[in-house]
Amino acid sequence: MNILVCVKQVPDSEGLITIDDEGMGIVFKGAYRMNRYDEYALEEALRIRERGDADVVDAVSVGPRRAASTLKRAIEMGAADGIHIITAEEPRLTPFETASLIASYARQKEYGLILTGIMAEDDMHCQVGPMIAELLGYPCASSVIFEEHRGGGHGLRVEREIEGGRREGLELSLPAVLTIQSGINRPRYPALSNVLRARAQKLIEIDAASLAPPAPRERLTALRYPDIAAKGVFLEGTTAEKADALYRALHEKALI
Repeated sequence: MNILVCVKQVPDSEGLITIDDEGMGIVFKGAYRMNRYDEYALEEALRIRERGDADVVDAVSVGPRRAASTLKRAIEMGAADGIHIITAEEPRLTPFETASLIASYARQKEYGLILTGIMAEDDMHCQVGPMIAELLGYPCASSVIFEEHRGGGHGLRVEREIEGGRREGLELSLPAVLTIQSGINRPRYPALSNVLRARAQKLIEIDAASLAPPAPRERLTALRYPDIAAKGVFLEGTTAEKADALYRALHEKALI
């Protein structure tokens, strides 16, 4: 069985993100890195391979030229090949467009399992994994916190995280799609041998246009900053003075 792991390049949270003058896009100044949730998905795929339940683990990413560094990182962690579906820098793809491109590529191959992170840190849509499953007609489990192979490698038993800290158990036939929750494992540091391999190895590059991307089903109308929340007030003075100030403030607002 071969596994395909979907990895996304996202802006590092330490960088500066602003909205452009037209209010239709973002301007980012800083470094990019692999989406942390996808690191858990990649680590889980590598562990499945190490258990002997998979032969090959590949990584795929949809994005502009700069996303190549994220695929190199995936190879450093242990992926066999990095598949780069190259798109323009702008406009940003919707989850449906991204899922359609990945599904179009995966449909040509024989992947028994497709893994994604539960969500991307930048847009938090949580949609790409389930949409890939729907487009391919595969069973899907989201928020997976545990998985193991059953039935001689033809099925999976998974546990997914649900509300209230509870877990839901499912059995899926293969091929299938899983979206992986953080906490399922601890992503590894790259081994030196894989780092050297990643430097020399070429990525598999595919022009997104060759995969017949679908017509957009949604469009961005505007971006805006969150409304400014009310500012807090720090009370100063002795305990009695602060208590008196708090009483007066609450009384003025008719709360007491």
